[in-house]
Amino acid sequence: MPTLLLQGGFKFFFYANEHEPKHIHVQKAGEFVKIELVTLRVVNNYMKPKDLKKALLIVEENQGDFERKWDEYFNQR
Repeated sequence: MPTLLLQGGFKFFFYANEHEPKHIHVQKAGEFVKIELVTLRVVNNYMKPKDLKKALLIVEENQGDFERKWDEYFNQR
């Protein structure tokens, strides 16, 4: 389970057996959300609105890096 970023109490990661579309999982204090990387569409949200807003902002700021890391990881397999 590659962790891509730890920031502000959030953990941003994907699982080793992921599938398309490219997405990232975010956890904070027992809450979690799945966000598609290309569209920033929220999938499976179990976060408070305030935390979701902050998680989305961080994903948006790191979107290119997260997509690059996804490609590097899954193209090596």
